[in-house]
Amino acid sequence: MLALLGVLGLVAGRYVRTLAAAFAPDPADHRAEARAALRALVRTVPVPAWPPLPEVVTAVVTVLVAWRAGLPYVYAAVAGTALAFVDWRTSRLPDVITLPSYPILALTLLPTGELPRALLGGLALAAAYGVLWFVRPADLGLGDVKLAGLIGLAGGALGWQAWAVAALGGQFLGALYAVVLLATRRATRATQFPFGPFMLLGALAGLCLGG
Repeated sequence: MLALLGVLGLVAGRYVRTLAAAFAPDPADHRAEARAALRALVRTVPVPAWPPLPEVVTAVVTVLVAWRAGLPYVYAAVAGTALAFVDWRTSRLPDVITLPSYPILALTLLPTGELPRALLGGLALAAAYGVLWFVRPADLGLGDVKLAGLIGLAGGALGWQAWAVAALGGQFLGALYAVVLLATRRATRATQFPFGPFMLLGALAGLCLGG
């Protein structure tokens, strides 16, 4: 089963590659961009390209999450990988990916029997990030708040320990990256960097350690 999921992860990673290339840092028309991204997905041939970084990362994350957390979390693994690549490249977390992921993720989590706890976890983490965004809007985007809700959903379904690791892991990893940038003089205190990938790495840790 895990070998099959690895192959499917490679195929899904080809679509992750397409999404990562379909979005721009500051598009003139978000709706037109979303339509173009959908057309690009439809035209994508599901064969890994070279170098196969998105494909391999997607496959590894999918297998890890399925092994440690279970099959209901596979969608979260693929969608999270796509959002990480898009955010790292554009410093954006497009609504066209995050918002539809709410009902899709809720449906995939139904078999766990923990949907009420998942919804509570999503609401709690989104609220916490909403407060952070209100306090320091220059350092945190609304896209991060919406992503936090998805992470809270997945972590909450698995358990409060997984939720806590996912919630705190992203903050820790983001702070660690900032310290490394400052220590190596590759950035200043005013330097901005995409926070979504670190939130998602924290979520991956939560799903793998809490499973």
